[in-house]
Amino acid sequence: MYPELFRIGDFPINAYGVWLAIGLIAGLFIAARLAAADGISKARIYDIGLWTILGGVVGSKVLLLFTDENVSVFSIEFLRSGGVYYGGLIGGILTFAVLIRYYGLPFWKVGDAFAPGVALGQFLGRQGCFSAGCDWGKETLLPWGVHFTEAGHANSGVPIYGPDGRDLFLHPTQLYESFAMLAVFGFLLYVHKKKSFDGKVLLYYGIAYGIIRFLIEFLRDDPRGDILGITSATGLSTSQIISVGVAFTSLAFLFFKSRMAGKLMK
Repeated sequence: MYPELFRIGDFPINAYGVWLAIGLIAGLFIAARLAAADGISKARIYDIGLWTILGGVVGSKVLLLFTDENVSVFSIEFLRSGGVYYGGLIGGILTFAVLIRYYGLPFWKVGDAFAPGVALGQFLGRQGCFSAGCDWGKETLLPWGVHFTEAGHANSGVPIYGPDGRDLFLHPTQLYESFAMLAVFGFLLYVHKKKSFDGKVLLYYGIAYGIIRFLIEFLRDDPRGDILGITSATGLSTSQIISVGVAFTSLAFLFFKSRMAGKLMK
């Protein structure tokens, strides 16, 4: 609702950037603490985390280019945009996997340390999306529908008036995802404390986020592109197709690793 917090001279300090920075710092802090509890160096986690964030930023921008034909790599909109989350997730995972192999660390154990931090980062990051007015939802008559400000419209293009000039009230899909991921964060901390095998926390994250994002996409109304005609052919968004893949892949790995852990315990 307040995309610009203040200015330092002519340089604007945007709410989205502040929330994102807080989310990244908080997520890394949690990951380092959980990793240390599993006997992994905090310094190494911070190192991996920073490079993974960079890989995620690149991935989010790349997927943005594929999903939005109106965005140019040389435009200011491209630089200001947060990109597409699933592109960031894929780019971050690829970077993470390469670094884990390079440092010779256990993939599943480190992944378990990062998963709750990622969920916490999403909780905070989506607060930034709400402040910026991006990733908005469909019109709603529900009492918690949000009418965005003129500043939000100028910043992201979020609609604030209907064709007849009346105020539009939209689903706060940013907040739906934000608070859902806060709940996931708490759940993953519990799973990490009680986990019976490495990888359990990371896989629960994949299942939970896949389901949450799939459902929230039905309420989204911002333009998100259509890779390879997926939306036209299926009626589902690109993010929903990826969500299904992430959730089912995570579920398959969870089933396999659960069975393997059971056999090892016998």
